[in-house]
Amino acid sequence: MINNTDNGRRALVVGLGISGLSAAIRLRGIGWEPVLAERAPGRRTEGYFIGLFGAGTAAAARLGFLGDLTDRACHTGSTHEVDRAGRGRRCVGFHELPGTPRLLLRGDVEAAAFRALPPEVEIRYATEPVAIEQDDGGVEVTLRDTATGRSRTERFDLVVGADGVRSAVRELVFGPARVRRLNYMVGAVKLAEPVPGIRPGDGAVLAEVGRSMWLFPFTGTTPAALFSYRTSDVAAEFGAPPIDRLRAAFGPEPPGALLEAVLTEFERAERPLFDSAEQIRLTSWHRGRVVLLGDSAWCMTLYSGMGASAGMAGAHLLGTLLAAHPGRLDLALGEWERRLRPFVTYHQREALRQRQFFTPASRFQRAVRSTVLCGLKSPRTGGFHRWVLDTTAAKSQRMKSLDISAPIGREAEPALTAK
Repeated sequence: MINNTDNGRRALVVGLGISGLSAAIRLRGIGWEPVLAERAPGRRTEGYFIGLFGAGTAAAARLGFLGDLTDRACHTGSTHEVDRAGRGRRCVGFHELPGTPRLLLRGDVEAAAFRALPPEVEIRYATEPVAIEQDDGGVEVTLRDTATGRSRTERFDLVVGADGVRSAVRELVFGPARVRRLNYMVGAVKLAEPVPGIRPGDGAVLAEVGRSMWLFPFTGTTPAALFSYRTSDVAAEFGAPPIDRLRAAFGPEPPGALLEAVLTEFERAERPLFDSAEQIRLTSWHRGRVVLLGDSAWCMTLYSGMGASAGMAGAHLLGTLLAAHPGRLDLALGEWERRLRPFVTYHQREALRQRQFFTPASRFQRAVRSTVLCGLKSPRTGGFHRWVLDTTAAKSQRMKSLDISAPIGREAEPALTAK
């Protein structure tokens, strides 16, 4: 049901990703008129894997598209920790970790959110903001059509920057952000075909000191792969084609059949992901009538596993606070950030620890990781290792399930029923 308290108020939402779509859905739901601006010429459908935990499922349910998010995890297959020769032993898969995340593709979430977007919401493709000026009564935004080069200026009551880690909105309004580079690079690709030697439904992990490759199986589609490796010079990693940097990072040893097959798929892919792992650190996520959301504001990195969940939860909570404080934008945005910041800060810090799970930084970390994750599959030691993992991950699990988008007046609590 639409709350018409703020009927007629216009909001520009920049970015057609998960956070931007979620913000537009929620703003329309409270009676605002959102306009979506996307730099790309059309909706992008590709994307790497994501895990959706309780915080995200609760938000997706309130936004109206949880029913379209089918868990793609292969519960009948098995995951093996392997070496380059293909030798390996069973270990737990990503979907078996504490919190039992739904395993999805980013494109799955974006497509579900797009279908839930009210048809009257205007979408402008090939459009980017080039100037933002605000006063007490509104925001003047100059939008440029990237196809024609033409620009026009419009007035909005609110601007939501959901345009990613290299946000144009953030640059125009907040200036240079403090970026924390984790000194890791990530590459991801959705494979065009199954990997030879890997049974359908099976996954694999090649974890070496300072570098790793994950193969995630999906139900109903081909696997996805994730590369992660340490670097001492992030800028230099962008000085050559991504496939060359990946091969250098995993060399000079021969790759072996599995790694070579995935590297070849990455090289052939039309739009694989290749980027540095970095977090955005801002003292405030809002300034006047402009607010940042998702990666534009905080960018937890994929090591946290919470980027999509936080984007959806933050978008829903934003609408809730705007509806709770009609005509008091300053109060609504301040309360929104007060409620959300501890949640985001925790998961940013957790990502720094979790990167060691994805890519061990030393022989000791590699040994501990292997002992626990493979030990979970041992008939003799599985119970003990499950207790160790559940104990050490108890707080992380609670925070990933925290229902941060809960209605105002109810304290956030684990969203265990949203699964």
